[in-house]
Amino acid sequence: MPDSYVRYEVKDHVATLTMDRPPVNALDFKLMDDILAALRRAGDDPEVRAVVVNSAAERAFCAGLDLKAIQEWSSSDVKRFLEKIYIELYDVQNGLGKPSVAAVRGAARGGGISIAISCDMIVAGETSSFSYSEIHVGLIPAIHLIHLPRLVGRYRAFDLLFNGPAFGANEAVDIGIVSRVVIDAEVDATAWNVAHQLAGRSPSAMRIGREMFKLVNDHGFRNQLPHVINAFAQLSETEDAKEGFRAFVEKRPPQWPGR
Repeated sequence: MPDSYVRYEVKDHVATLTMDRPPVNALDFKLMDDILAALRRAGDDPEVRAVVVNSAAERAFCAGLDLKAIQEWSSSDVKRFLEKIYIELYDVQNGLGKPSVAAVRGAARGGGISIAISCDMIVAGETSSFSYSEIHVGLIPAIHLIHLPRLVGRYRAFDLLFNGPAFGANEAVDIGIVSRVVIDAEVDATAWNVAHQLAGRSPSAMRIGREMFKLVNDHGFRNQLPHVINAFAQLSETEDAKEGFRAFVEKRPPQWPGR
């Protein structure tokens, strides 16, 4: 196991945080802790004025939660992990004091979308794809129950969250999830250029303006997170979720035992 699943590099006041947990950056405790540590490092680094979060994997930004790992977790472990990816990540990004840009190539699924939307902007490759895929294993895309209806409306959000279809970058930009779409080969460079442009703005104006932007657009988001965390943790203990995990690992359709 490497010391960190996230590489940290600074160039021209832009910190690039590269997730590198092969093959698809599936989220476990270590990757999540490494992401949080890298963001804190960037926030504390006086040379850094903007941040890019990207992936070393060609076919995935982040495939979401490691479903093989979660089968070994208790509900308290699940709750502890969700507190990291929802509350701790939210708080770290809020306190970053610098703009952050996600560079999405390939698949962003479930928790992978959660990583991306924690950033201030998302640059996506033209063949990238998104999906709130938790429903397929008997879970709910918890944080997105709060986030998505505010962007796309409750009826479109319900379809995306509870049917869980995959959708592409052009639809993602049309419904307001993604900031810009570029050809796949230019995703990382475009995200870095956007971050570099932001790094050239007044650091004081960026810090204070970003803080106010997040405050006025919160709409109680932070206060609602504990409720969706509890719901997800409760669901992870159900027979439906256990069957969903088994079916995913065994690559077969689930046979839901729940009512």
